[in-house]
Amino acid sequence: MSLLRPLRRLPVVLVAAGALLVAGTGIASAHVTVSSTNAAAGGYGKVTFSVPDESDAASTVGLRIQLPTETPLTSVRAQPVPGWTVTLTTVALDPPVTSDDGDTIDSAVSVVDFQADPGTGIAPGQFQEFALSGGPFPDVDELTFNVVQTYSDGSEAAWIEPTVDGQPEPEHPAPVLSLTAAAAGTDAHGAAATTSSASAATDDGGDTTATVALVLAVLGLLAGLAGLGLGLGARRRTVSS
Repeated sequence: MSLLRPLRRLPVVLVAAGALLVAGTGIASAHVTVSSTNAAAGGYGKVTFSVPDESDAASTVGLRIQLPTETPLTSVRAQPVPGWTVTLTTVALDPPVTSDDGDTIDSAVSVVDFQADPGTGIAPGQFQEFALSGGPFPDVDELTFNVVQTYSDGSEAAWIEPTVDGQPEPEHPAPVLSLTAAAAGTDAHGAAATTSSASAATDDGGDTTATVALVLAVLGLLAGLAGLGLGLGARRRTVSS
């Protein structure tokens, strides 16, 4: 009997552990995060900030994204969000930088501020995405953004704490964007060179044509051998009769 009691309690323990695991996962996934499908070191791309509302009663009405100024993005554009007003704040670059086109750039966007129109915002239990397009991204593996989220009750959540390897995740980690390595043979905007693409397409087409011709030749040879075999068989039957 003493052995059966722990076994009977095992399903209850597993359910409770599963509930704690799910709850913990939900809390972790509620952070402000940033992601991209095409952001590469040295290139241009689109980055998307996913912003969940973590309050039980207040709505998110403001989002302030601080862009890196040590390695500034000389080109930044914000995607419009219905019901929100966006403001770009610039900072002087000292010294100025030279763009890929040879132009001198003496300022760059340092802060992107989204403000919800009156009566709108991200309600509790909902989330919203905010996208930026720009570059060139610095030649690094990761890029950290400091983000401040403002609620309708006046409170703020500052997503600015660094995540350190080997240490527990902070309560409000700063969003970190992973950058892919710049592909060889691409220009500053991440586009493949036209001549290379055309050459590759020509090579692929030539290889495909040669393969088809070889297959057809083999099939023709097999068909000829089969016909020869049938002819010889028929001749033998005629002679025998």
